[in-house]
Amino acid sequence: MSRPSAAPIEMTSTRILVYGFGPYRQFNDNVTAKVLREVPNRRWLKKAVFPVKFQRSQFIQAVEQFTPDVILGLGQCSRGRLLRIETRAINKRRSGKKEKARPIVPGGAPKLFTGLRLELGRHARHSRNAGDYVCNFSMYVILETLRRRQLAIRYGFIHIPCDYDLGRAAALVDSALVRMVSHESGRRGEVSIATARKKIAASKSRAPRQIGR
Repeated sequence: MSRPSAAPIEMTSTRILVYGFGPYRQFNDNVTAKVLREVPNRRWLKKAVFPVKFQRSQFIQAVEQFTPDVILGLGQCSRGRLLRIETRAINKRRSGKKEKARPIVPGGAPKLFTGLRLELGRHARHSRNAGDYVCNFSMYVILETLRRRQLAIRYGFIHIPCDYDLGRAAALVDSALVRMVSHESGRRGEVSIATARKKIAASKSRAPRQIGR
């Protein structure tokens, strides 16, 4: 799968944070960490790999330190054939199925919805169930922080099956990121390099000519 060229958007001021997770339970490696290693480095892109812990501060600090315009979370799921675009997070957390679930934020909203439109075509399906482990925890913590602080940052989350083809996953994520930054640049009214050059050329043509002595 070919990846779109990001050359025209490298001058953007848009900032995107994409994160994944490290090993957990019986998984010695996490597909999301491997995908992030494959995604090309971009001037506008910050990549982070978090430990699989119920730790609010690690997610909030990443938002504060990088101040992104868009956040995309990646999580690993143990089964499935397609990528899952998660559309909501629930206010529940537990370390295992035998443990009783408890709220992430006592008294908080029962569920919070993502606002980032993701287009992955036939390779993905939409999901309303991100579970109640650390993936869902990260989603809820970030969404709740954005809402409480009234931050205009768009957020989305994708679950990737643990045995999904690595090259295809990286290409799909990279394509989605490039589309995001292109869309954000358009929303914010940023001018492309080509347009800027035309404006400069036009201003020069209108400038009064100096008469040689």
